[in-house]
Amino acid sequence: MGKDLETTFLNAFDEHRHKLLRICSVYAKDEDDTKDLFQEVLVNIWKSMPSFKENSNIGTWMYRITLNVCLRLKTKEIGKQKTMLRMDSRAINIYKTDVVEDGQIEQQKQLVQLRKCIKQLNEADKAVITLYLEELPYKEISNITGLTENNIAVKIKRIKRKLLNCLNQKS
Repeated sequence: MGKDLETTFLNAFDEHRHKLLRICSVYAKDEDDTKDLFQEVLVNIWKSMPSFKENSNIGTWMYRITLNVCLRLKTKEIGKQKTMLRMDSRAINIYKTDVVEDGQIEQQKQLVQLRKCIKQLNEADKAVITLYLEELPYKEISNITGLTENNIAVKIKRIKRKLLNCLNQKS
């Protein structure tokens, strides 16, 4: 691999690693599984770097590879799940919490519960809501998933409603 591709990979990795890791965490059973999945994603991105044509944003391209790897590996392991879930706007902040400080025990509990609810989603809905939580525009989510923007909007609305119900049941 050339120096330019290596530099592009390292820069993109540095910029997007936290988002990629959060996506992996949604599909993983635990922290060790998240690390393994993340490593598999990085290997796949690295191997695919020569084929990156810059037709899309490198972040979008990396999210697509991440979701494909997660879906492929997790489908083999756990199969499809039935439940769709809902969330509200506070959940985005909870979802994006990587480190919880001492005074944020309640936020940590909410994060754990949100991730449990997301893990109950079928693979397609899990992909859509994960990208939504990463605050990607509908157009980018559409490009990554292959669904229309209108379909994305409808799915997100339904998923949010069900996720909120899930969170309220667990409270």
